[in-house]
Amino acid sequence: MDLFHSFFLGIVEGITEFLPISSTGHLILASSILKISQTEFVKTFEIFIQLGAIMAVVVLYFKRLTTDWDTIKKIIVAFIPTSIVGLFLYKFIKQYLIGNVSVVLWALGVVGLLFIIVEYVKSKNDERGVGNISYKQAFFIGVAQAFAVIPGVSRSGATIIGGLLLGVKRTEIVEFSFLLAVPTMVAAVGYDVLKNGSVISGDTILPLIVGFITSFVVAIFAIRWLIKFIQNNTFTGFGIYRIVVAIIFFLFLF
Repeated sequence: MDLFHSFFLGIVEGITEFLPISSTGHLILASSILKISQTEFVKTFEIFIQLGAIMAVVVLYFKRLTTDWDTIKKIIVAFIPTSIVGLFLYKFIKQYLIGNVSVVLWALGVVGLLFIIVEYVKSKNDERGVGNISYKQAFFIGVAQAFAVIPGVSRSGATIIGGLLLGVKRTEIVEFSFLLAVPTMVAAVGYDVLKNGSVISGDTILPLIVGFITSFVVAIFAIRWLIKFIQNNTFTGFGIYRIVVAIIFFLFLF
């Protein structure tokens, strides 16, 4: 992997981490296009640079993440299901799911269809604000997020669909999804580095730094754009996009 690859993948990560289209899935597809082999380092790189995008949330929502204790407690409740699933299925996920293009494409298509169906049957909810998510809703949003261990499902996509099905307003669940990403991805990156730190060496530090910084900067713009976009639009377009991408890659790669 050279610096161009790390820069390009950083852009892909920054754009897709918070859009409900699967950052991991797009990183795997982008790596396939660039002919980057799915080595252990590349898999770790694709996980590590997600931390750069997460730092964008920390910067933009720093006050809420450090002073809003009601929201913090709900984030902890939502984080529990994902942490349990991720911990017990880590080896299986890393060995059989990360880097599997077929899994990514099927997940992109199926979840894309779910978005279209959910938006079709759901009417717009009244605006309530992130503080009005109950602890019960937070827990089940966390259960929904646990499905995102499958590449292509999308962490934000799973939490958003879960929130919509629970009656949460679009703008509210998007913001909660941003906040929930912080402990989720910090834990994921930390655990992966702990398990696979040996793949990081002097020769790989620079690509990691470039990917991290790039994803951080791009994610700030992506977050701001999504907040404005969803105020007047549904997620149907993202569902259609996912299905189209899945079909195109199926046709060209298989």
